Amino acid sequence: MKSVQFEQVCPIFRIFDIDKAKEFYLDYLGFQCDWEHRFAENMPLYMQISRGNLVLHLSEHHGDGSPGANIFVRMQGIDSLHQEISSRQYRFLRPGIETQSWGRVLAVIDPFGNRIQFCEGPHDE
Repeated sequence: MKSVQFEQVCPIFRIFDIDKAKEFYLDYLGFQCDWEHRFAENMPLYMQISRGNLVLHLSEHHGDGSPGANIFVRMQGIDSLHQEISSRQYRFLRPGIETQSWGRVLAVIDPFGNRIQFCEGPHDE
């Protein structure tokens, strides 16, 4: 019998507008679209996006989640990420980095109320 091993977590965020989702995730946050799927031409979109080792699924399907989800992403290079996304001047969001006891956090909220908290740390300064 094999021991239990978890390989990857892939959050599913509910979306309601494909163009706004792509503007936020691809253009602003720098993800790439790995694939898109529809059961038929007039059916909701389900897509996978990724940036490095971070993989997310975005879905228009009713049963795939509720808006307002929140995920926490441990990472390195938070200052570089902040500089990168700030340079894109996304008109709906200009997040800063907040220092917490558990690390430095850059929180972004997508157009559908889903939140990603990127966290690096804790830091010894």
